[in-house]
Amino acid sequence: MKFPLVGKVRRPGLWLAGGVAAIALALGAITFVVRNREASYDLAALTVSAETTALTVRITASGTVEPVQTVNLSPKTSGILEQLLVEQGDAVIAGQLIAQMESQDVAAVVRQREAAVAEAQASLADVRRGSDAEAIAQAEAAVVASEATVQDLQAQLDLARSRLQRNQALAAQGAISANELDSFKQAVQSAEASVERAQAQVRESEERLADVRNEPRPEAIAQAEARLVQAQAQLQAAQVQLADTQIRAPFAGIVTQKFANEGAFVTPTTSASNATSATSTAIVAIASDLEIVAEIPEADIAKIRPGQPVEVIADAYPDQVFEGGVRLIAPEAIERQNVTLFQVRIELTTGQDLLRSNMNVTVAFIGDDLANALVVPTVAVVTQEGQAGVLVPGDRDRPRFRPVTLGTQAGNQIQIVEGLEEGDLVFVDLPPGETLENLTFGRDAASEEEP
Repeated sequence: MKFPLVGKVRRPGLWLAGGVAAIALALGAITFVVRNREASYDLAALTVSAETTALTVRITASGTVEPVQTVNLSPKTSGILEQLLVEQGDAVIAGQLIAQMESQDVAAVVRQREAAVAEAQASLADVRRGSDAEAIAQAEAAVVASEATVQDLQAQLDLARSRLQRNQALAAQGAISANELDSFKQAVQSAEASVERAQAQVRESEERLADVRNEPRPEAIAQAEARLVQAQAQLQAAQVQLADTQIRAPFAGIVTQKFANEGAFVTPTTSASNATSATSTAIVAIASDLEIVAEIPEADIAKIRPGQPVEVIADAYPDQVFEGGVRLIAPEAIERQNVTLFQVRIELTTGQDLLRSNMNVTVAFIGDDLANALVVPTVAVVTQEGQAGVLVPGDRDRPRFRPVTLGTQAGNQIQIVEGLEEGDLVFVDLPPGETLENLTFGRDAASEEEP
């Protein structure tokens, strides 16, 4: 069974057209009210005036506390660490003994070289002193004895010659044979040879006596001196090797790291000037004094000069301001993330007792004093599409973005070099319900004014 439809709509198109028209009228009314609504907030409470004041130029940057000088200590030759005399954190002075390597073998060599030097010194003294009286007496006695021998042999020669002469007369008379005469001749010749040998011995004895009596020969002294110099050089080399087993502080400072313990085998390190690259071959690291290394953008480096005063605030001591001065500006720039920077080294005049190596700090370079600088609060500065600017009252006192050129910052104020005039109002707080994300920054001002 079918029931008849009650209240059936016979003209639906008219109803739809009427609804659309009603909605359009409502939206137009809302838009008219919104566009003509005046600001419902106190402008004076949200803005301040740009004003001129005396301002000190300050260039701020981040920095790190670093040692002025640092070194890793290691032995010149490999060996066993016999004794370590310092601990991490100890203060040391220049030349202080830090560690002792095993040195028994080198000490034995030193003793041998010392004995060799003593022997060479004694030999040189003997040569310079010459022969003593006993040696001279012996040489004189030898001369006397050789001369006596010559006299005896000369007498025998005279006798042999006399006999030869007599027998020659007898041989001429036929009293003796030729053979007998020859024997007498032979006796004379033998005696003459003996005399010649004895005379040569006398000359040798006399030369020996002259040598003993004379001063030492220069060449003998020179040889003895050369042997002494050689022995002394060998001793010095051994003493240097012995001294190298003693590791001493090259400068006054603090022991910042300990890399080896007693009994460890230690070899020379190849990174003796950089504590951060230390290996197990080093024994300890020593650092002296502290300085700040800051990195300044290229745009600000012209404002930095040697001797310029600097204020330092460490992250570890946010309520304390340490003082320093520019010691060195790097002659060559570096790049970090495509930004050109110059390293500036700052000498600390206060804070050496509190600051520690590798602490992070913020530095402020104190520049010139500006008598009439136009400033606004730093909170008034915003960034729109990479451009720094401020928000100023626009149509119906709504915030509008105005680009500015920023100067130096001092505390909670920042200099405006260009873009504002004295007395211009800038927003330091956003109107109720507004955020930086939903502000138009004045880009749709023209559309807002359309009817």
